[in-house]
Amino acid sequence: MSTATEEAAELSGQTTHKWVYLFEEGSGDDKSLLGGKGAGLCEMTHAGLPVPPGLVVTTEACNAFFENDKNFPAQMWEQVQEGLQRIEEKVGKKFGDPQNPLLVSVRSGAAFSMPGMMDTVLNLGLNEQTVQGLAAQTGDLRFALDAYRRFASLFGEIVMGVAHEKFERVMDRYKAQTTGGRDTDLKPKHLRDIIAAEKQIILAEQHAIPEDPYEQLRVAIAAVFNSWMGRRAIDYRRINRIPDSLGTAVNVQAMVFGNMGQDSGTGVAFTRNPSTGKKELYGEYLLNAQGEDVVAGIRTPNPISQLKKELPKVYDEFAAITGLLEKHYHDMQDCEFTIERGKLWMLQTRTGKRSGAAAVRVAVEMVGEKLIDRATAVQRVSPEQLDQLLHPTVDPKTKATVLATGLPASPGAAQGQVVFSPDEAEELARENAKVILVRQETSPDDFHGMVAAQAIVTARGGMTSHAAVVARGMGKPCVSGANSLDIDYSQQQFSVNGTVVTKGEWITVDGSTGRVFLGQVPTMQPTLGPEFHELMSWADKFRRLRVRANADTPRDAKVARQFGAEGIGLCRTEHMFFGDQRLAAMREMILAEGVGAREKALEKLLPLQRGDFVGIFREMVGLPVTIRLLDPPLHEFLPNAEELLSELSELKMAVRLATTLGDMDNLLDEIDEKRRLLKQVNRIREANPMLGFRGCRLGLVFPEVTRMQCRAIFEAACLAQGEKKKTELEIMVPLVSLSEELHQQREVIDEVARQVMGEYGMTIEYRVGTMIELPRAALMAHDIAAHADFFSFGTNDLTQTTFGLSRDDSARFLPNYVERKILPEDPFQVLDRDGVGQLVRLGTERGRSVKPDLKVGICGEHGGDPSSIAFCNEIGLDYVSCSPFRVPVARLAAAQASLAAKE
Repeated sequence: MSTATEEAAELSGQTTHKWVYLFEEGSGDDKSLLGGKGAGLCEMTHAGLPVPPGLVVTTEACNAFFENDKNFPAQMWEQVQEGLQRIEEKVGKKFGDPQNPLLVSVRSGAAFSMPGMMDTVLNLGLNEQTVQGLAAQTGDLRFALDAYRRFASLFGEIVMGVAHEKFERVMDRYKAQTTGGRDTDLKPKHLRDIIAAEKQIILAEQHAIPEDPYEQLRVAIAAVFNSWMGRRAIDYRRINRIPDSLGTAVNVQAMVFGNMGQDSGTGVAFTRNPSTGKKELYGEYLLNAQGEDVVAGIRTPNPISQLKKELPKVYDEFAAITGLLEKHYHDMQDCEFTIERGKLWMLQTRTGKRSGAAAVRVAVEMVGEKLIDRATAVQRVSPEQLDQLLHPTVDPKTKATVLATGLPASPGAAQGQVVFSPDEAEELARENAKVILVRQETSPDDFHGMVAAQAIVTARGGMTSHAAVVARGMGKPCVSGANSLDIDYSQQQFSVNGTVVTKGEWITVDGSTGRVFLGQVPTMQPTLGPEFHELMSWADKFRRLRVRANADTPRDAKVARQFGAEGIGLCRTEHMFFGDQRLAAMREMILAEGVGAREKALEKLLPLQRGDFVGIFREMVGLPVTIRLLDPPLHEFLPNAEELLSELSELKMAVRLATTLGDMDNLLDEIDEKRRLLKQVNRIREANPMLGFRGCRLGLVFPEVTRMQCRAIFEAACLAQGEKKKTELEIMVPLVSLSEELHQQREVIDEVARQVMGEYGMTIEYRVGTMIELPRAALMAHDIAAHADFFSFGTNDLTQTTFGLSRDDSARFLPNYVERKILPEDPFQVLDRDGVGQLVRLGTERGRSVKPDLKVGICGEHGGDPSSIAFCNEIGLDYVSCSPFRVPVARLAAAQASLAAKE
């Protein structure tokens, strides 16, 4: 119980636990106890606005209900009955009275808005006797019967669990018998028949609506409690990271009726446009209708502006009230209302859900209107909302078929024709075709196809798989780990749940939600207006953490700088070896037998790397650039052994079918080459390559590789400096676990630096550091720091090695772990603070114990996750580094972390 409400209970002399609050008793600040809807109703009641009287059963009661094996806690039901008596006194009606019946609505109301996720019952209290009393009370038999049929269907669906479609079919059958075919055309005889049919449907499922109104209320409250643990509510909370432990409140409120004629109605409106943020009353209403008619699409609602013509006094009153509510709450409001015979009643006010574009515009404009300050504006926009602005999104109104759902690996939306080969993707893209590359998983060999594709879909892999990391870096939508896809390369098709999609068919990928749609689904392009840049300038003033980008090419660097990156925190040199010419030279180096052959191959790679580095330095003038030396296992640059065997089989078959000696000789030469390659692939194959010959181990055994890369880096730095394009150069040694590894690699780096600077007659300032991505490195950071100018935590591999998880293979079971609450989040998406986070904290503290001014950051994918950024801010890191398209999100999250730390 919150302090304000607890004190109120004590002052009133209550000795038992207070489970129920009348609207006039509750506090508008008590959202955690009364739910957002209940707190809003209490606040509006205190303000003297026209709110039908009611009561709130608290979230504590909901949690107690589940703790008590789905039984109400002691005294709760008695408090509900007592509250109901107070409502009866206010409205002059009696619950269950056949002559003058009080009807109530029963609605859910969690602390966080969860639109459409839980359940509502209207017109509760009706039975065969009270419906006659309602008809006499209002002088309108049709209205009373219409209210009863609505109650029967809602109660049957929400409380009894009967499928909504069964009631809908009954309505459609009887509406078809009317002249207009609308629900408002139904006559009393139709309505009586519908009620009888609805009751029969419920009875057929071994249920019956209780005739006792109190029993109706009791089971309806229980049903709302149960809806908190319904599948849709659980899914919504998981996606929006809302704790299950909060519970829902239940609002029991005297009914007011919008279905009493053309001077009655119901509607929903926002104080600003929730899509654009424009300052205008935005919403819909229906005359002669009840609440669910607007949202269920039973009839087409009218825009709220039309209410000014039909009921001008009501419109003016509503506009004035919503204006007051927005000023009171200092935020956009979502309001529900009912008009009963010309009188306006307010049924809800809550913070309105809004799009990313609207969130930014509303926040900035409210600062201009002096409703909020800049710090509040920065905190008001969520990182997820900001992310929407940076990528195309699927039109939320779409009703397209969802083929499959995987991991939302890289945000944005794109349409394209399905292709299964990266070569074909590239060929079709040259002809201006839009394609989507569908693969079991991707490898560096697929890079050209990924570049050509509008989006990527993989059946395997996780949030930090090759496909995910590369797609995020390019700003391309990607869905990974869509394991329901059965991909058949030989037939050039994939199937899912009986649907077969062949090469060339159109699909739409929504990387923001992890969904793959059949066909061309409408998408919306983002626009970055002046409000975006204004908000980001405020965020930059509040944050302490610097934000860099992971960028591997001059193009990536340019995009990163445009999005406000303050340098490059991770340039992965291995990504520069993608592409046919470069990959061929890289393979030549890997397969070389002896130092001489290896150095010859490296000579081909040096100018290519040097050119890339020059381009990056030109884009990042005046900013730090951290270049990581070669890190991945060498097998990643070679063809897959199984694919080579398959190709050999195909070549042998072709030899048998060859018609000329020339063709046969060419095929035999190709077979010899494939066999040689297969032999070399098998020679360097490792049982566990991610823990094998990679990173600094490669540079220590083959120092010529480190020398080539460092020569390319320092020559590029000299060329850039000659053009007055100086940067802050940082060279990072990967996968260090022993201080001597870094020491020896640093000696090679320093030696090459002296050579190149002597040749160019220049002095290049540079730092040498290491990526901390192994638990031992974090534990021994005080030793390693002796040879390091900076640390950068590679949290992708650090998570992998701390948990003992393969980040690709774990996609099979991690979602199950999260669903079963074994893990609160996927640790590859949100930094595991208790385990991996403690290694980051410890490594930072131990490193700085030796070098107090040691610069420390993170460069894993966690660098773009708001929760992980907050942790980095908390433990005093200097910077985070993330994908270019996540830079604005990281800037905002860093500002919010700084502001939260000051509260």
